[in-house]
Amino acid sequence: MAEKSLNELPRDLRALFTKGSEALQRDNLDYAIELFNQVLAREPAQYEIRKALRTAQFKKAGSGRGFFKKMLSSAGSQPLVAKGHLALNKNPAEALQIAEQILNGDPNNSAAHRLVVEASFALELPLTAVSSLEILAKNSPKDREVAIKFAQALADAGQSGRAEKILADLYQQFPTDNDLAQALKDLSARKTLDEGGYDALADGKGSYRDILKNEEEAVSLEQQNRQVKTEDITERLIGEYEARLKAEPKNLKLLRSLAELYTQKNQFDKALGYYDQIKSSDVGADASLDRSIAETVVRKFDHEISQLDASAPDYADKSAKLQAEKQAYQLAECQKRAERFPTDLQIRFELGQLYFQAGKITEAIKEFQKASGNPHRRIQALSYLGQCFARRGINDLAATTFQDALKEKVVFDDEKKELFYLLGCVFEKVGKREEAIAQFKTIYAVDVSYKDVAEKIDAYYGGQTG
Repeated sequence: MAEKSLNELPRDLRALFTKGSEALQRDNLDYAIELFNQVLAREPAQYEIRKALRTAQFKKAGSGRGFFKKMLSSAGSQPLVAKGHLALNKNPAEALQIAEQILNGDPNNSAAHRLVVEASFALELPLTAVSSLEILAKNSPKDREVAIKFAQALADAGQSGRAEKILADLYQQFPTDNDLAQALKDLSARKTLDEGGYDALADGKGSYRDILKNEEEAVSLEQQNRQVKTEDITERLIGEYEARLKAEPKNLKLLRSLAELYTQKNQFDKALGYYDQIKSSDVGADASLDRSIAETVVRKFDHEISQLDASAPDYADKSAKLQAEKQAYQLAECQKRAERFPTDLQIRFELGQLYFQAGKITEAIKEFQKASGNPHRRIQALSYLGQCFARRGINDLAATTFQDALKEKVVFDDEKKELFYLLGCVFEKVGKREEAIAQFKTIYAVDVSYKDVAEKIDAYYGGQTG
């Protein structure tokens, strides 16, 4: 999930937020904290509300009114921290709630903030992670691991300049720290790629856009410059990392960085060779490493397909053969990962998708039922589940599943339109014409061009478009 704006809150939660904000202004801090927590329990991606909650927590801690509660919270936080870490894999949103329970009484609690960070990474909430990492960095200004994570989170949130300054300042204090130096180089390269800076001429006297009259020519030249710069940076980083690797042959971060860089250059065998070196070390179980290897192999298949001569008489056969090999590899590899990491619900979701694509519907149902326990995959898993039931002809269960997903889906985006459409198709299939058209009209009211909804509406009203 991504962080949401206040405008995306349903009406009842907006009312709670308004009451909480008023309570905060009146210094009714306990009530404000209670209301903000209620909203976040249902909408954990609301960053602005979490920021308001943090303000209330710190204000209460500073007022002295929460002193005894803070002492009790600090003394009794360890069981909650342990509970939060147990919840991380299965339900990171629950882990986030547990962390807030601790922070309600002790907003500076480092263990709770670390829990917030881990849960935020799992839920893909970069701003939420940044806010807790900033507090951790203030609490431990010389903790290099925290500083690196803080910088990386800032970069993810689009604040590369600030991230680079944090690492540069720390590197001045610890100039012999290789991990810090590596992180700073990676971040500098990322900043260059993200923010550009390719509009200056080689002589440094201005922008090419200032002297080019033809805008299309300017765009073309910019694209060429970006491509050259990206290739230059990749080559430079590969050279630096391979030189360092000679002195640090067991540096797993270097091996992984090299694998990723060679993947960018479509040199997949070299990339996989570096991944093999990591696997042969005593790295232990690492789901993210296995996923990276799988993605690299899939990219290799895609690259091979893209290199085929489309005009050759055997193109269709060769392309179909590679596509079949790719699908077989993906399915077999994901099955192995699911066996190695049976509680990883993201892998279960991926496996369900692959079974679905292969037409193995019974197997797909089993995986999507498990994956529905993952809060940031739940809606997608329910959507797939409904489609599986529909393919099996269990239309009543398919309709119920789509309806359950719609109840939980707040924002009216393309995903919600698709759920209405799928539900309408199920009703249409079983002859419930009125119920079907109600779903299509819901979409038609906001997006007349969505799929064949307009045609369905026109057909229902006898072709009278008005």
